[in-house]
Amino acid sequence: MRSSKLSRFAGFALGIAGVCAFALPSVAAAADNADARFETMDADGDGKISPDEHTAAATRMFDTMDANKDGKVTAAEMDASHQKLLGKKHAKSAKGEMSAAEKIKIIDTNGDGVLTQDELSMAAMAMFEKMDTDQDSFLTKSEIQAGHEKYMRKPAK
Repeated sequence: MRSSKLSRFAGFALGIAGVCAFALPSVAAAADNADARFETMDADGDGKISPDEHTAAATRMFDTMDANKDGKVTAAEMDASHQKLLGKKHAKSAKGEMSAAEKIKIIDTNGDGVLTQDELSMAAMAMFEKMDTDQDSFLTKSEIQAGHEKYMRKPAK
């Protein structure tokens, strides 16, 4: 994998951390609130996200997005999930964020245009390591927020 593709691969995985909490209906009303998303991922309430909590959140997100339960997530399913949980379309252009199709393309290791649970899991593990800037094997709220800002934006042209 080329360096820029690896960086974007890690970037999408970070998006996983940022949106994993959207998979839980109880948080949908507060989905735009970073604190609520973090608290949803922080299952044990210790103020940090462990690798297991991160993986569990990514799995919940995948299950929520896979509307037809075929084990694959398309860009349309990803967009529909976002709209259903937030009650609005993803405003990627206004924020300079990648589209669902662009995110999938980055971590679609077999090039079939869809996201599988295995592809998501690999990306989530890679991103967890990249976001863990203090190398303590946990993610803090600030590490997740900083990672989102760094990796979920479209590369400057």
